[in-house]
Amino acid sequence: MSGYWDFEATDSFTTGAVGTPGSRTFFLQVRVEDRYLTVKCEKEQVAALSTYLRKLLEDAPAVTDRPLPGTLELREPVEPEFILGSIGLGYDQKADRLVLQLEEMPPRESAEQDTGKIRMRITRGQAAAFCEHADDVVAAGRPSCVFCGLPRNPDRHACPRMN
Repeated sequence: MSGYWDFEATDSFTTGAVGTPGSRTFFLQVRVEDRYLTVKCEKEQVAALSTYLRKLLEDAPAVTDRPLPGTLELREPVEPEFILGSIGLGYDQKADRLVLQLEEMPPRESAEQDTGKIRMRITRGQAAAFCEHADDVVAAGRPSCVFCGLPRNPDRHACPRMN
């Protein structure tokens, strides 16, 4: 087991990518006081998390607070605790916090083995800022082909619609 962390409040929650477009590795990172926890993930997981956070925010009161500038950048060195498997998401109306649970992808050899989990509560302002930042991080990759929608490589693109 990688570990279990449960945070009532977080100082920051962000995403980022390391590497060049086409070879980027994506991460989620949470900071509580002086402790940083990083989880390796896929670009599609970042985009999906942003989409679902936005849906939760639609039903909540308008966001008035925002994180401080600079808190949305990944802190180096990026050393992941685990690789992201499933994501749980909810809203605690009484505390006015969004609740996220990030669960480790279980190893293939044993489905019964304990996996790592990070459970955190973030403000609506942190969630809104995460969504905006996540959109920028995801969009910073290779441009999409206008015909097929697949990412275009800088050297050449074999478009399935242009054969």
